[in-house]
Amino acid sequence: MSALRHFGLDITATGGFYHARVDRSVAPSRPIVLTERGDTVTENALLAAARHDGVTVIRNASSNYMVQDLCFFLEQLGVRVEGIGSTTLTVHGLPEIERDVDYSPSEDPVEAMSLLAAAVVTSSELTICRVPVEFLEIELAVLEEMGLDHDRGREYPAANGRTRLVDLTVRPSKLVSPIDKIHPMPFPGLNIDNVPFFAAIAASAQGSTLIHDWVYDNRAIYLTELTRLGASVKLLDPHRVLVEGPTRWRSAEMMCPPALRPAVVVLLAMMAAEGTSVLRNVYVINRGYEDLAERLNALGARIETFRDI
Repeated sequence: MSALRHFGLDITATGGFYHARVDRSVAPSRPIVLTERGDTVTENALLAAARHDGVTVIRNASSNYMVQDLCFFLEQLGVRVEGIGSTTLTVHGLPEIERDVDYSPSEDPVEAMSLLAAAVVTSSELTICRVPVEFLEIELAVLEEMGLDHDRGREYPAANGRTRLVDLTVRPSKLVSPIDKIHPMPFPGLNIDNVPFFAAIAASAQGSTLIHDWVYDNRAIYLTELTRLGASVKLLDPHRVLVEGPTRWRSAEMMCPPALRPAVVVLLAMMAAEGTSVLRNVYVINRGYEDLAERLNALGARIETFRDI
């Protein structure tokens, strides 16, 4: 809201509704400084700036993958964006945009990390194709320190012509806990959405790992659900857990945690456990992944979907 006020937007929340007014005479008179380097706030400021007839500077902007993809798309529409991949974006907007384009967003690094974690937790060999490596470099550096055995193919461009992709092969590895704690940072740091996967990976490694999920209130609490599958996950406070490994995973019947990535982490741990596990209310997973169970089954998993009557 504070970013969009520079473009004349005023929002009042009353009676369960948002009432929005726009004063078209208002335009940014100085650079917009975001108080938090968030992905969505940067995208909203970008979209507003793209239709502003003038030059808009956005500082403390996110440079994450979805923001870069939006910049590439806007460039195809004729909007000039300087500083893509940095924390300062200069947008040369257009009052009208009337152009047909064919654009392909790049592959999802969090989905690639999900498959990587699946291979690690189940001690499997897996080749993940079209991995956007520039958005997984910190994660891979941490995993290398932990002892991950993997190979990267040559780099090649995504369909958007800009994002760097590789084919990544992961092999069964004897992992040890990392020297430092696992904690997210804005890009180019470790991705916020990849932190939960390190709980399952750390549970598969020898030693103690501290995971500090400082961004989302109470999300770390959901990682303690892994204890029901045999992991040792101690909650230190609402943002920190201590994971002890290695783990002898065991089957269980559970409800999905109400958070997307922790829910997928539970599913991956169930794949590693002996016996049959039941995971209910998987809508949480389906809203963020397309046919995840079917694709894992194609790799050798045995996941059956069903509906309770």
